[in-house]
Amino acid sequence: MKEELKKSLLECPIVKKGEYHYFVHPISDGVPLVEPKLLNEIMDYIVDNNDLSNVDKIIGPESMGIPLATALSLKTGIPFVVVRKRSYGLEGEYQVHQQTGYSKNELYINGIYENDNVLLIDDVVSTGGTLTSVIKALDDIGVNLLKIIVPIEKDDGRLIVEEQTGYTINTIIHIKMVDGKVTIIDD
Repeated sequence: MKEELKKSLLECPIVKKGEYHYFVHPISDGVPLVEPKLLNEIMDYIVDNNDLSNVDKIIGPESMGIPLATALSLKTGIPFVVVRKRSYGLEGEYQVHQQTGYSKNELYINGIYENDNVLLIDDVVSTGGTLTSVIKALDDIGVNLLKIIVPIEKDDGRLIVEEQTGYTINTIIHIKMVDGKVTIIDD
């Protein structure tokens, strides 16, 4: 059920940014080409392995959370909201400071309110910076964060976020970088 994802990860290019090994993958970067077969496999896995019946809204952080939130919304009929990298100044906008292993940004949440039943989806959890920041902001807003789904878990990213937030992160595949290559840890 995860064969396309596994194959695409094992075949993806690796680039080095400083000391950080970065895998370039359709789900995490939008390049190489995002094949519908891969995206469908991931969405089918999510729908088949998670109870989404109480979810009112899907939340996807910019940038690669957007195609995942879109695909999951189309698959389930649940509307989605994008956590953006720019402010719109709308009433109720919530600002979030995000820091990852390689960047710092401000993020902005609109259209999410106290007691909303939400699912958070993002592409990869690596350093935990984005997810931790967004989860803490959602807690501050007072939503009911029912599910957090991230298809790709790199290194100890999931454990870092779980330790810092107290939430369970649902991943599909766990990878590590070994000798500059993607290694599947478990699936």
